[in-house]
Amino acid sequence: MADLLPIRTLIGEGWEDYGLVDSGGGRKLERYGRYRFIRPEPQAMWAPALPASAWEEADGEFIPASDEDGGGRWYFQKAVPAEGWPLGWRETRFTASCTPFRHLGFFPDMAPVWDWLRERVADKADPAFLNLFGYTGVGSQALAATGAAVTHVDASKKSVAQARDNAALAGMAEKPIRWIVDDAGKFTAREVRRGRRYDAILLDPPKFGRGPGGERWQIEEGLAPLLADCRQLLDGDSRALFLTVYAVRMSALAIGELLAQSFADLPGTVECGELAVREEARGLLLPTAIFARWSR
Repeated sequence: MADLLPIRTLIGEGWEDYGLVDSGGGRKLERYGRYRFIRPEPQAMWAPALPASAWEEADGEFIPASDEDGGGRWYFQKAVPAEGWPLGWRETRFTASCTPFRHLGFFPDMAPVWDWLRERVADKADPAFLNLFGYTGVGSQALAATGAAVTHVDASKKSVAQARDNAALAGMAEKPIRWIVDDAGKFTAREVRRGRRYDAILLDPPKFGRGPGGERWQIEEGLAPLLADCRQLLDGDSRALFLTVYAVRMSALAIGELLAQSFADLPGTVECGELAVREEARGLLLPTAIFARWSR
């Protein structure tokens, strides 16, 4: 039976192409390669460490809308290429750009998650990964770089096309990655019926979304049955599942207990806690998401 361990924090550190420069006053200042941007960050309730002049040098800022529906727009103080610019993490390469959804085409706080999953299968020959809600494919690249076969699933045709382009940019076009445009729940249920298995699963669901056929995804309703199907895709030789949850009114303990119950018939351990990024200005930890993970 999987045991639920005490809450912990998984910390992401900056690297050459990304860093959390400073945070405070409900905002964060980040560097993405040669560019610096300001984005809203409600959890940064403290005062910034750097003077206002350091923030004023940012290339652009995303200003949220006044309502709670997640709108807003970018304002640029300097020229920023609309088509994006190349960045990398370890072996991966991808195009970053200022999207209408306030992020920049990838989630840098996922870097320690990719490292953890790679470590889980380091001694396994020909591991098979499933990356659900794979978005622009940086995680799929990170996993494929280990020599693993990766199944990348996302409901957005545009995101999967960008993921393919990113893989080509990294020289990974010939890697064994299956690119699937599909609703994550429907795809996973079909894989269960097919008797498929995986060595590890990365599960990074949004709060709300639509499948390619108009399927409605609401995390509070869909997470438990999706986890139940994911459990059926893992067996006694499998190594890990990692679940992240963003911007919802859930606790790490809640998803930890859900995962522990879903995996009660498998040996191993379940951990839950927070993802955080270390700020460069003073070493402060900025929380970004909650997570739960199973491993053996």
